[in-house]
Amino acid sequence: MTPDRPVALVTGASRGIGREVALALAHAGHDIAFTARTRHEGEGTVPPRTAREVAAGTEPLPVPGSLESVAEEIRALGVRALPVPMDLTDLTSVRAAVAHVHDAWGHVGVLVNNAILHVPHARVLELDLAALQASLQANYVHQLALVQAVVPRMLERGGGLIVDLWSGSVVNDPPAPPGEGGWGLAYASSKAAFARIAGALNAEFWDRGVRAFNLDPGFVVTEAATARGGVAAIAAHGVPTVPAAAAGRAVVRLATDPDFATAARGRVVRAADFVRVRES
Repeated sequence: MTPDRPVALVTGASRGIGREVALALAHAGHDIAFTARTRHEGEGTVPPRTAREVAAGTEPLPVPGSLESVAEEIRALGVRALPVPMDLTDLTSVRAAVAHVHDAWGHVGVLVNNAILHVPHARVLELDLAALQASLQANYVHQLALVQAVVPRMLERGGGLIVDLWSGSVVNDPPAPPGEGGWGLAYASSKAAFARIAGALNAEFWDRGVRAFNLDPGFVVTEAATARGGVAAIAAHGVPTVPAAAAGRAVVRLATDPDFATAARGRVVRAADFVRVRES
């Protein structure tokens, strides 16, 4: 019989912050369901950083990571792994992913909304409104649909944890135009809408055990960020980098320390506070 371990669902976990969160929760004893679009190693790509690069003919950029490779890493930690293909732009895919986890494992105790649609950053007068709409649809509307699919069963079981990956672009103006160390309006707008979900959930369900938080991972140089380039331009504006593993530590603290979670209600949890200097 499979041990009765807590179940976590981490979206966008084939690489980067999502992978680190999934592995951290696995280390903490959670069975891990996780989503991504990339099924097999060698198939992953991300779009260029800016819309101008796309217009100039820059092709999608290869990145490492996949459902199959992360599943192997999770299982090596002695817990179950359930890789689930999901496309955040497709509402049917999003709802089917949750249904698959519920059918396989019965419930989700921890949901980490990390997946994001990467729309190339565009300057205001060059922003394709269709791209803006796609960003809002995937990064806000479909994320909310995922939450709506998970929360009812959390309530039936007496509670659960939802962690939404926040962004400093919600409250900060870009220090420069896209391509020169700043970000695009489509990204910031979708993240700003997404950031309102946690507070609404807490107003309605905190007393019934469902608790939601925004987690700021900081500026993380992920595999996708490295592939796109432009990291030096961002750092030149004084933006410090934060290791991806810090977000995983923050999620584990929220999942395992009720007093910390209670104290964190209504504020953005910052992964930078969980950076550890490891002894060599």
